[in-house]
Amino acid sequence: MDNLAHALVGAALGRATADGRVPRAALLGAVAANLPDLTELLYRRPLRGITYLELHRGFTHSVAGAALEIAAGTVLVGIVLAWRARKTGGAVPWGSLLALFVVTVASHLYMDWQGSYGLRPFLPWSDRWYYADWVAIVDPFFWLLPLIALAWGSERHWRPLTAVVLLGALMTWVVVASGEAATWVQIAWIVLALVGAYGWVAHWAGVAARRQVAALAVALLGAYALASGLASWPVKARTARAARQRFGAAAQWAVLTRPGRPFTWEPVLAGPDSIAGPDWTVARHLDVPVVRRALATPDGAAIAQFARFLTADVDSSGTGTTVYLRDARYALAGRRGWAVVVVRLEPAVSVPRNP
Repeated sequence: MDNLAHALVGAALGRATADGRVPRAALLGAVAANLPDLTELLYRRPLRGITYLELHRGFTHSVAGAALEIAAGTVLVGIVLAWRARKTGGAVPWGSLLALFVVTVASHLYMDWQGSYGLRPFLPWSDRWYYADWVAIVDPFFWLLPLIALAWGSERHWRPLTAVVLLGALMTWVVVASGEAATWVQIAWIVLALVGAYGWVAHWAGVAARRQVAALAVALLGAYALASGLASWPVKARTARAARQRFGAAAQWAVLTRPGRPFTWEPVLAGPDSIAGPDWTVARHLDVPVVRRALATPDGAAIAQFARFLTADVDSSGTGTTVYLRDARYALAGRRGWAVVVVRLEPAVSVPRNP
């Protein structure tokens, strides 16, 4: 999911897990929940263009990578706390610190898995992608619920209030102005925002109950995600059945999540020759010899391992041949854009045989 959702959920988890034992537990949880993305900055190659498709949600998002991130984060923060403890005479809460890093880093992997983007949890041993197709990569409720919980558990001071109001206003503008959110989502957003504001004024929860309200927000999000998963089952069953009827036993299929429209999915069916959605069909062209040449290049291999539904177009109008490789989840046509890779091939040189 998006990094704002990771940060807010991580802050709520950090507070629910270790507040009162680990200093700045919410802030630390927000940072720790983004470690799988932050550690991608340690790659030797810049994470943009084709390397983004190749490396993003790679080893840093695997179970092995998460274990290293948890260990490194716990040790580094523990060293800082130990240095501080020398002056104050306190002890390092190693157990609570480890628990904080475990739940927050694990939340990143779980939240990425529950969408249609997916992740590869068993790298470096297996590069297989896993997708739950439950919740969209951007879901406004993963912003608002933890923000309300964090606000209710904060001190009644203008500084935390200002931060909450500014962030809430920005998120509201995104939800309303994007044009992607369903009408019921916008109504629910306004209602929850008003409840959040009234609860803050009425002091429904304060510093004393900050752990409990943070845990409640995370539990509600977990129930919401589970409800989405349960609601997707009949859609998946119908889609799988339609895919087998159209393309045979080896058919591929998915129900893609839609940002801003919870509990709705776009069915996608695929066979060796074509991919189809509710009102569209595109040819794959993967068996064309020049496309196989393109897939053998480094750029072609990168998009092939990333794409869930790979398609190709060939343009041989100029000198040489240009192959456009796309992931149908994000691009059905066009020569530029997200998940579109351009591979230019020089004409094959024929060597004359000796008479």
